[in-house]
Amino acid sequence: MNILMIEDNESVSEMMQMFFLNEGWEATFKYDGKEGLDTFLAEPEHWDMITLDLNLPSMDGMTVAREIRKISSTVPIIMLTARDSESDQVIGLEMGADDYVTKPFSPLTLIARMKALHRRSELAEKVIASADDDQTFDVETDHFKMNTKTREAYLDNQPIDGLTPKEFDLLYTLAKKPRQVFSREQLLELVWDYQYFGDERTVDAHIKKLRQKIEKVGPQVIQTVWGVGYKFDDSGVA
Repeated sequence: MNILMIEDNESVSEMMQMFFLNEGWEATFKYDGKEGLDTFLAEPEHWDMITLDLNLPSMDGMTVAREIRKISSTVPIIMLTARDSESDQVIGLEMGADDYVTKPFSPLTLIARMKALHRRSELAEKVIASADDDQTFDVETDHFKMNTKTREAYLDNQPIDGLTPKEFDLLYTLAKKPRQVFSREQLLELVWDYQYFGDERTVDAHIKKLRQKIEKVGPQVIQTVWGVGYKFDDSGVA
């Protein structure tokens, strides 16, 4: 992987550099938010993964993530934060991060998260590359349809635009089993490829963004089952 690590703590960067080298990954380190963003913008297609500190000089991590997402909805972003505030972590996810790791963290934990996120991203790219204008829908109901090869989703034939890879995978996981209720723990394991051990706000943040994009084209089809989790149900769509 080609990794861009935007992190103002040089000791953290030096520590992670050893682990990245051990994995055979190439890493570029930037210690300033604006400088990190400019590095990404210079070669958006070059980067396979971005790790992004929340507290940065010149430009904070949330702003950097938002600006990156204006250019690429697919590059995986893991936010690193020393803050222990739930609201900061949720806002970071809402700004476009795919995952976050709270400092202090184990380097092996970060590496595992990066591998899981990269694995999902690679699978999505391979599916897109083999699409060949395939118009077969993997999910199709009276009002909704999805094509995993073209990574397209439609509600009443209106495209749901701007879905990140995680949002698409989350929607597909729910939609392929309509009206089945999924707990947050199940969604974390199925969509994120590993267990968060109770860090369920990740699911809630992605559901919120997903709902916002769905509501731009039609009625809401992601339902909350209080005390349990979420389900897909378009039976009430007029």
